[in-house]
Amino acid sequence: MLDNMPRGTICIEDIEIGMSRHLTKTVTDRDIELFSEVSTDRNPVHHDDRYAQDTIFEGRIAHGMLTAGLISAVIGEQLPGHGTVYLGQSLRFLAPVRPGDSVRAEVTVTGIDHSKRRVTLETLASVGKTMVLKGEALVLAPSRKFD
Repeated sequence: MLDNMPRGTICIEDIEIGMSRHLTKTVTDRDIELFSEVSTDRNPVHHDDRYAQDTIFEGRIAHGMLTAGLISAVIGEQLPGHGTVYLGQSLRFLAPVRPGDSVRAEVTVTGIDHSKRRVTLETLASVGKTMVLKGEALVLAPSRKFD
């Protein structure tokens, strides 16, 4: 399941403090397998039920960076959207995401530097009422002046 807000571009001239966008995606076994293939991270905690049962997670989990990738999708597709350049991202992983979990990734504008076209975003991801990821991103937003 993928619940997305409209995709496109919001130029720096139209961005305001408090603006927010999100997406919701159910993480599948196939997502985990594909992420492992691309990243080459084949840690058994993501793939082996028996192994994962004996970890602090007591079961398989998705890669933390797969969840972080959903934040990237919101930034690159919605806010600011197409043409955005990532400059930095801090992340704290607060709880595991498991296969079958529906993750809501959300970004909210907390700062704008118009002269440098930089936007600071609070980045959050949750499963139900449980916050699983929290961080902050700094991005270079597109501008109508450079079309």
